[in-house]
Amino acid sequence: METIVVVEDEKPISKVLQAYLKKANFRVVPCYHGNEAIPLIENEAPDLIILDVMLPGQDGWSILEEVNQKELAPVIMLTALGETPDRLKGFKIGADDYIPKPFEGEEVVARVQAVLKRSRRHSPSIHRFGSLQVNPSAHEVKLHGEIVELTPRDLALLLFMSKHPNQTFTRDQLIEHIWGWDYEGSDRAVDLAVKRIRKSLKTWPKEEGEIKTLRGLGYQFCVHT
Repeated sequence: METIVVVEDEKPISKVLQAYLKKANFRVVPCYHGNEAIPLIENEAPDLIILDVMLPGQDGWSILEEVNQKELAPVIMLTALGETPDRLKGFKIGADDYIPKPFEGEEVVARVQAVLKRSRRHSPSIHRFGSLQVNPSAHEVKLHGEIVELTPRDLALLLFMSKHPNQTFTRDQLIEHIWGWDYEGSDRAVDLAVKRIRKSLKTWPKEEGEIKTLRGLGYQFCVHT
């Protein structure tokens, strides 16, 4: 399930967006204040951001600039500033699309899907971490040239964490990303999955990388190369 962060301070508008995106099977995380946007985005590691310009605290232009500098995620600007100079400013800073308000919910979903499709197409097909190779498009992991056999859920967990190297995720975040927000089992399922993945990657040299446990914080796909 792909994650969308919606940075929009007007809650009625945000809730409309959330409803349309959830109906299209996206996981949606709202943000209502500009100063909270970057920490939330870094924490959630979304697949795409919908960003308003006029926000309390940090404005959308500076958030867009920071997101692009850190290469955090594609961005669709959604704002009442719909004049040509505003749109050109957005594209110049690095927006992937620009939708003026008022908007149609179906069009926003369609544009989100289009940007995500372009993003997936332009992403490297294989990520290499020393002797470990991760191919998200083929749902395949190789270690020392040999395919690593994993259960579908363990594979999904490894693919997700390897997409965000050196970033820490709590058990709850991993459950929501991999098991789904409606999962009702124990959060120990994450511990067991990580244990199985580590066993499968036991010949991955520690100097190249490892899945680290950060006590009281969560797990991190730590890469040293």
